[in-house]
Amino acid sequence: MRYTFSRFNEYLVMAWDALKNHKMRSLLTTLGILIGVTTIITIWTTIQGLNQYVYSKLSGIGAGTIYVEKNPWIIKGDYWKYRNRKNITYKEYRALKKYSTLADHIAPEVLSLKNLSYGNEEVKDIYVIATTEQYAFTAGLFPETGRFLTEPDIRSSRFVCVMGAEVAEKLFKNENPIGRKIKIGSDRYRVVGILEKRGSAFGQSMDSFIIVPIGTFRRVYGGHRGLRIALVTNNPDKIEELKDEVRGIMRRVRKVAPGAADNFSINQQDMLTDLYAQLTTTLFAIVFIIGGISLLVGGIGIMNIMLVSVTERTREIGIRKAVGAKRKYILLQFLIEAILVSSIGGLLGIVLGYGAGSLVLAQMEITTGVGFTSIAIGFGFSTTVGVLAGFYPAYKASRLNPIDSLRYE
Repeated sequence: MRYTFSRFNEYLVMAWDALKNHKMRSLLTTLGILIGVTTIITIWTTIQGLNQYVYSKLSGIGAGTIYVEKNPWIIKGDYWKYRNRKNITYKEYRALKKYSTLADHIAPEVLSLKNLSYGNEEVKDIYVIATTEQYAFTAGLFPETGRFLTEPDIRSSRFVCVMGAEVAEKLFKNENPIGRKIKIGSDRYRVVGILEKRGSAFGQSMDSFIIVPIGTFRRVYGGHRGLRIALVTNNPDKIEELKDEVRGIMRRVRKVAPGAADNFSINQQDMLTDLYAQLTTTLFAIVFIIGGISLLVGGIGIMNIMLVSVTERTREIGIRKAVGAKRKYILLQFLIEAILVSSIGGLLGIVLGYGAGSLVLAQMEITTGVGFTSIAIGFGFSTTVGVLAGFYPAYKASRLNPIDSLRYE
């Protein structure tokens, strides 16, 4: 065992000496491997960071949540057939609330852009979400200070509101918002709660909105606006059963004829994650192919240089064979040299690729970390290329006739 390790160490030193003696040639040889591995690791690092970011944000929707809406989130084909659908109304919400047995929480949602003001402070085009007390559970929103909407607020259509953290910071710079009255449009609402800060997602603030009772909103602005209905089951395994139940109730309420297509949509988290996977898979495959071509070019370069090296060192090979070196040792010597060249390019590619990927993610304010997988991919690709590209030259060197080699000039 010690003898084998000593021999391997000897070949490694010889390979390193050969690279040092031809610095420029070695540098150009590793360049193709470096570019290929850098491309692959850059894309891999970016993929990992994006996946963690996207799936963490989409998980906020909840695997056990579905949304009944006029249009699907992802429209394929004729847009006009969706555009001409009837809006989802309060009538459907009442029916779902009354007849659904699988939904643990149900909340209607109406969105509108309004200007808010308090004293001399004003913020424009803020989303006002009109809903019920159940929205805390369907959206996973809970107050950091104060309280959320309550059933009496909804039942009595009170002029109260719960604010996102960013809105509160803009309107109340040095004052506690709880109990203060703000103006939404021309009406005054009492602030009863401030929500926990959630940051941003996909470049958009998740704290720039305000929540009011849906009855209050309908009383002020009328009930003609379409809404969406969120339903949550605490058992994600029952999500398909919940969808079937909701579809049946909706078809009955909207008087959809047997055999006719639904005139509403049921949306859920999986639709967005599947779309993300579809959009990114092709793009990433193309970039991996480009990286693979770079590795192929690098492999051809290694093979070419190693063939030149074998020719240059023909006499050396003859001498080694004459003093008893076996074919397998000659093959191993040149194979290690090829692997060393590609591994150096792979190591540099990992460092540059991770740096480039992290820089891309930093521009999107996404953080990631280098993992064993990235290192394994980089070394795996580079070592494989070294073995494949170096095997033929090494095999050719091992098959040289020692007599002919000693005569070579």
